[in-house]
Amino acid sequence: MALSMLMPSVFADEGMWLPLLLKNKEADMQKNGMRISAEDIYNVNNASLKDAVMLFGTGCTGEFVSEQGLLLTNHHCGYSFIVSHSTVERDYLTNGFWAKSKEEELPCKGLTITRLVYMEDVTAKVLNEVSDNLTETKRQEIIDANIKKVIEQATANNHYKAIIKPFYYGNQYFMYVNEVFRDVRLVGTPPSNIGKFGGDTDNWMWPRHTGDFSVFRVYADKDGKPADYSKDNVPYKPKKHLKINLKGVNEGEFTFVFGYPGTTKQFLTSDAVNYVQNIEDPTRIKLRTARLDVYNRAMNETPAQRLRYASKVASVANGWKKWQGEVRGLKRLNAIERKQAFEKEFNQWAVNKDKYKNVLAQLEKTYSDMRDLNLSYTYLNEAIFASDLMIQVRQVANIISVANAENADATEVQALAEKLYNTLSNYYAKDYVNHRKVDMEIFVKTMTIFYNDYAKDNYPWLKAQIENDNKIVKVEDYFSNVYEKSFLSNPEKAEKLLKNFKAKNINKMINDPAVELFLPIWGKYLEKDRFELAAYDYKIDSLYRIYVAGIMERNPNKEYYPDANLTLRVAYGNIKTYEPKDAIRYEAFSTIEGIMEKENPEIYDYVVEPKLKQLYKNKDYGCYANEKGELPVAFIASNHTTGGNSGSPVLDRDGNLIGINFDRNWEGTMSDIMYDPSQCRNISLDIRYCLFIIDKFAGASHLVEEMSIIK
Repeated sequence: MALSMLMPSVFADEGMWLPLLLKNKEADMQKNGMRISAEDIYNVNNASLKDAVMLFGTGCTGEFVSEQGLLLTNHHCGYSFIVSHSTVERDYLTNGFWAKSKEEELPCKGLTITRLVYMEDVTAKVLNEVSDNLTETKRQEIIDANIKKVIEQATANNHYKAIIKPFYYGNQYFMYVNEVFRDVRLVGTPPSNIGKFGGDTDNWMWPRHTGDFSVFRVYADKDGKPADYSKDNVPYKPKKHLKINLKGVNEGEFTFVFGYPGTTKQFLTSDAVNYVQNIEDPTRIKLRTARLDVYNRAMNETPAQRLRYASKVASVANGWKKWQGEVRGLKRLNAIERKQAFEKEFNQWAVNKDKYKNVLAQLEKTYSDMRDLNLSYTYLNEAIFASDLMIQVRQVANIISVANAENADATEVQALAEKLYNTLSNYYAKDYVNHRKVDMEIFVKTMTIFYNDYAKDNYPWLKAQIENDNKIVKVEDYFSNVYEKSFLSNPEKAEKLLKNFKAKNINKMINDPAVELFLPIWGKYLEKDRFELAAYDYKIDSLYRIYVAGIMERNPNKEYYPDANLTLRVAYGNIKTYEPKDAIRYEAFSTIEGIMEKENPEIYDYVVEPKLKQLYKNKDYGCYANEKGELPVAFIASNHTTGGNSGSPVLDRDGNLIGINFDRNWEGTMSDIMYDPSQCRNISLDIRYCLFIIDKFAGASHLVEEMSIIK
């Protein structure tokens, strides 16, 4: 079975392959056009491409492009750090930022860059003394103890950190030994009219014309080891940095993406897909639509509000649009029906196999049993915590919990109250009058949807409270009243209650209308739902472990790639066009012409920078134009990617950098669950447009001079 997991296929361009095992794919990759070897990509004993590809933060990818630790990633990956350095007076998000020297580079507190030192198949070590006759609880106890032991051995007497992750739902385990750098500095970012051109309207769409990149530098101590920020640190010298190919590639040519894809779920059953397609995604889309309507209207009112909500809107809108494409794609593929047909065949094969014959029935029952809990959790995240008010109420709930605990420490309670007061003081100081209107509207809209679609049938106490209040004409009135009367929405009341906090104020907190609304819902989650959800998730994973083992045993000659789990992977394919609808064919490349065609000074997301227009007018593209004299902006290929691949290097047949992956096409967003070779495309920034912006637009040619350029 272990061999079947690692062998030769799935669709031609489908798959996210482990670099350690890439030797198994080398022949196919070379057949498709690759001219380097698997060892050039991953090698423990010698510098290889894996030493140039980093985990950026906790959910993106970045790549080294100079021997001085210069690193490229997406603009949207560096977004929060760009925002953190921006003010209305010094608005780097809107205007861009370019450090003229290393001394001007801006420290990014909390940002880490992780380098994979090596990975190892530790299945035998982790599953030592594990047998089929153990209970799931005992099985996990042994696995946890084994994992702890293996990690301790791997990290003894060195500065590395290690993590062991399950593959194929625990049929296999790999250890990743990493080096984590903690001193990372912002070097440059284009203005948002370039880095986020097209905004949320173009997000997930092709053709794209977005200069989605930002530039950072990694620093280390004088010995080249990771260190906390210090002025004494020096630029990190990576074992490998990528060479940049300015020649570009043509349609049909080989490409591969090397990065850290986050999550895929190719083995989901029809019941799980049905829940995603018809319940979970539509619920999330509806609630986020309500939030985005409010935020977008506010952002169009003043520059200060645009800056205040920019990062939040980008985060909310990203999933909102992706889920719409996912639902559409799953329906178009008849994913549920196809899964059901596969499951019927599996059950016919497993009818006389005790280990597998009931696994699908158990999965079906488990999904049915946990449906309401899952939906409740979705509402908790997408409705309850949609507003700032309820996020603050959660902190109040924590204070109440500490105060009501046995042997409560009055000093600790007072410290928590003072901490909340300090947080709120900063919050109120940022144009709170206008923000209060925005947050209140979000609270009322999302909580009204929550009540009408879920709570009135599941929280009888809330239904009684609303329906028995004669003063309430509409449900919205109830939630408006809750917001208006909460001390958290009134700076004076908050100061009176929290500053110089006294024990008697706990009762005032408990009687606050927003707290009264929140505590039963949150209490149910803390005391019951989260434990039941964890138990169900544990059971689901255990059943999938058996189901996936059965799938592989049934068809041992098929090659199965492991689901993405934010570990380093290679996906390969070709520059490829696609046809999203009848009579529509999308070309594989976009150019600066498209930016000018989309320009609309009346719409913020389609404003074109004056200097960019001038460079276009003069056709001043320097060495970054293609053979036709056009300036390339982006391209699409058939590499299988997902979230986490943002910022990943896109490499040519010789392993040279040709682009930076930043998105998928909307028609292919269901690829996390079901891949469609005719529709799934990854969208990448052409490296020539990236360097053009750095060099010709920003005048930061000193950065380009650091890089290894192939002309």
